[in-house]
Amino acid sequence: MFVPPPVPRATRPTVSVLAFDGMSPFELGCVVEIFGIARPELEVPWYELSVCAESRTDLRVTGGFTMRAEHGLDVLTAADTVIVPGVADVHGEVSLEVVAALRRARDRGARVVSICSGAFALAAAGLLDDREATTHWRYADLLQRRFPRVRVDPDVLYVDGEDVLTSAGSAAGLDLLIHLVRKDHGPGVANEVARRLVIPPHRDGGQAQFVQAAVTPVEDGAAMAAAMTWALEHLAEPITIASLAEAAHMSRRTFIRHFGRQTGTSPLRWVISQRVTASLAMLESTSAPVEEIASAVGFDSAATFRHHFTRTMRTSPSAYRRAFRAPAPSGPASSHGSEHRTGELDPATELHREASR
Repeated sequence: MFVPPPVPRATRPTVSVLAFDGMSPFELGCVVEIFGIARPELEVPWYELSVCAESRTDLRVTGGFTMRAEHGLDVLTAADTVIVPGVADVHGEVSLEVVAALRRARDRGARVVSICSGAFALAAAGLLDDREATTHWRYADLLQRRFPRVRVDPDVLYVDGEDVLTSAGSAAGLDLLIHLVRKDHGPGVANEVARRLVIPPHRDGGQAQFVQAAVTPVEDGAAMAAAMTWALEHLAEPITIASLAEAAHMSRRTFIRHFGRQTGTSPLRWVISQRVTASLAMLESTSAPVEEIASAVGFDSAATFRHHFTRTMRTSPSAYRRAFRAPAPSGPASSHGSEHRTGELDPATELHREASR
C-alpha cells in the first residue's frame, strides 16, 4: 500500500535574543512570551526562538537569580530576527564579540531589533549610523552624546527602519514586538496575540508622556478617565473641549491644564488620535467606503479624515487598507509576512512618530 510522503512543514521564522550578565528579566521575558510560546491555533508558521549569550556560564539576573543560555553567538547571528533587549551598562563598552556578531547578522540580511538600552549595542556596531532611532527617555541624551551619528528621537515608542528597529524603554518593547508580528503575519494574528497578553494592539502617544513630572492627584486622574471614557463612547458625535470638561466636572481652563499634565497632549489631539485608532479595525476588516468610516469615527468629512490619518499613520487610509486588510477566507493562501519582506515601503513604518506632537 502506497503511503504518500508527509507534506513538508512551512519553514518557521527564526528569532534569537541576546542574554547577558546583569540583565533585567522583563525585556527578555517579553521576547520569550511573544516568540517562544507555540501558538498552533493561529495557523501560521510560528517563530523558533533561541536564547543566546557570549558564554555558557551562569548569568546573573536582576532580582537575585541566575540563568544559563542554551546557545552561543553563532546561533544569534544565524537567525532571521536578532533582538538585543538591553546592555549591562549604558556607560560601558559593548564587547567586541557582540559587536562583531551583530554586524555579521546584519550583513547576512537579518532583521536587527533593540529594546530599551539595547540601542547602545546596535549603535556600537554601527547599525544606527545616519539612522533615526530611539531608546528609553532616560538614556536618549547619553545615546546622542556617545554616538553622534545616530539621529535619536526621544519621544516615540519605537522606530521601524525596516531592517533595523529600535524601541523605547521596557513596556515599549511589547509595542515593537507586536508590530513585528503584525508585519510578519498581518493585523488579525497580531491583534489575537495582543489579546492573549491583555495589551492593546496599538498604543497611542509617545514616551514623552512618561517623562518624570509632578504626580497627578488621584482625583484628577479619575476625572480625566471619566472624560476619556465619555469621549470613546461618543466618538461619532461632535466633541468639544467644553463637552469633555463637562464630563470631567471641571471648568474648561482647569480641564485643559490637567489633561495636558496627565497625557502629554491636548484634548483635541487626543480625540483625533482616538478617532484614527478606531478607524483601523474598520479599514482592516470591512470594505466600507472611506467616507462611511470617516463619519463612523466622528470626522466631518473624508478629506479631514485622510488628512489626520496620514499625519498620524504616515500613510493614507487606502494604502493602510491594502497593507493590513486580512485576506478573504476563500482567497489565495498568501501571507502578510511575505508581503512585508519584499523591501517595499511598509505603510505601518513609523506608526507612532506623529503621536503626541
